[in-house]
Amino acid sequence: MTEKNLEIEKKPVNMNNNEAEQEILSPWKMFVRKFKKNKVSIVGLIILIIMILSALLAPILTPYDPYEMDYSKINEPPSKEHWLGTDEVGRDYLTRILYGGRVSMKVGLFAVIIEIIIGALIGGLAGYYGGWVDNILMRFSEIVMSFPFLPLAITISAVIGTKVEPQRRMYIVMMIIGFLSWPGLARMVRGQILSLREQEFVQAARALGIRDSKIILRHLIPNTVGYIIVSATLGMAGAIMSESGLSFLGLGVTPPTPTWGNLIQNAREVYILRNRMWLWLPPGVCIFLAVMSINLLGDGLRDAIDPKSK
Repeated sequence: MTEKNLEIEKKPVNMNNNEAEQEILSPWKMFVRKFKKNKVSIVGLIILIIMILSALLAPILTPYDPYEMDYSKINEPPSKEHWLGTDEVGRDYLTRILYGGRVSMKVGLFAVIIEIIIGALIGGLAGYYGGWVDNILMRFSEIVMSFPFLPLAITISAVIGTKVEPQRRMYIVMMIIGFLSWPGLARMVRGQILSLREQEFVQAARALGIRDSKIILRHLIPNTVGYIIVSATLGMAGAIMSESGLSFLGLGVTPPTPTWGNLIQNAREVYILRNRMWLWLPPGVCIFLAVMSINLLGDGLRDAIDPKSK
């Protein structure tokens, strides 16, 4: 045999090996491989992990109490003792930012959980049953979507928030954001289930006499988990922004509980805006980095889950 004939014989073997490798790859491995190729999303994930760890490890990273006042150190500039200075009552500002990150991300997380529960259930019921159930639920979601989010959230927070203790306003903000953000997710889940309900596994489940509730919760909604995760990731960024906006206006989480939103309230005063940048710039940068990293992560997850993306 000549060298050319050997090369010709080797090529089909290599092609068969590649085909075998592609067959062995599970959907999870394909997802991980596609996500790793997106370097920008990896950077976003790293930034987000660093911010989450910084918030969780705040008691280790800083020796100060976020609520402890020291009137002998009011409005001090950044120094070796206080890396980001102190506020108007002498509290360490870096400590306030770290603990504020806990509250802001907690609000975003729980608001998204509420959004997922409501959106997945309503979308699942509308997509599975169709007909008048679909019409009623989708018309209701369209009514909720027709109201502008921020003005409605401000109105509800202003009405309810005045009757709630400041320590519990965080939970009110979570519920407001969660209850107003579900329609988009519900419509997406409905669209996925409309196509899934005609698949053979659903027809087999019906033939076996499985209840509709079990078919929806155990068979249909789990098949939309990938899209729900992407929507939840992007929704968390929006929830953090919404909480920051409400807290900045004084209608969200109120002091002394720190959040990134109420920490940038200092920027409303012109003197502080010009001369004490350490009081508003760091929390603003934290909001930017958190929202940007979550959006980058969501984009990477969406591209990795989409089978049509390359």
